[in-house]
Amino acid sequence: MSLNMRRIRAIVVKELRDYSRNRPVIWAMSVLPLVFTIQPLISLFATRGLSAAALAGRHELLFMLGIPILVPATLAAYSVAGERQQETLEPVLETPITREEFLLGKALAVFLPSVVISYVVFVLYIVIVEIAKPDLAPGLFGTDDLIVQVVFTPLLAMFSIWVGIAISTRASDPRTAQQLSVLSSLPLFLVALLFAFGVVEPSLAIAVVLGVALLIGDVVGWRLIAPLFDRERLISGSH
Repeated sequence: MSLNMRRIRAIVVKELRDYSRNRPVIWAMSVLPLVFTIQPLISLFATRGLSAAALAGRHELLFMLGIPILVPATLAAYSVAGERQQETLEPVLETPITREEFLLGKALAVFLPSVVISYVVFVLYIVIVEIAKPDLAPGLFGTDDLIVQVVFTPLLAMFSIWVGIAISTRASDPRTAQQLSVLSSLPLFLVALLFAFGVVEPSLAIAVVLGVALLIGDVVGWRLIAPLFDRERLISGSH
């Protein structure tokens, strides 16, 4: 199946433009990342007498993986249900764009800002720690945790996006879609928490298994969701 990149790019541009005018979307892209940045900072600055060596055995940075899990889940859930509520979906669906192109454009429009925000917030956190706690930075920013943060951010973001879009194609109300999407993404976040707070000790084997599973889900997610996208149902408003 061939894809028209021009049509996909048009969807991406349209979505990014709409995001800039949507308050709930702006809230999700600004407040949620702050929440996942403040907790590790509070944990770090509230601990006295902690050495870099002691930090080396902790993985609190993984708490910040909540950003690429929950931010894209919120945005993706709005992608179809939000347009349907605003009655802007029908004109798009009446164009020659295929459902695969439409969904891919929607996914990329969520993926790009979500990943950029995740990386920017993570770098900002590193800068703050390097300035305020330079003696603890070597223990906090271990090579393994940095690699996990870099590699798993896009994998988690895309997986959450496909879950959110799948829910959005079936929901008529964007708020309901967002709530369901966040709830569906919570298991991923809970796994990250188990690693972050030492309940489960991360290892290379676990990282590889989770990484491969997410990669497979990201690749096949597009194909699995496309059949759920029923143009006639979405245009007619039937459930």
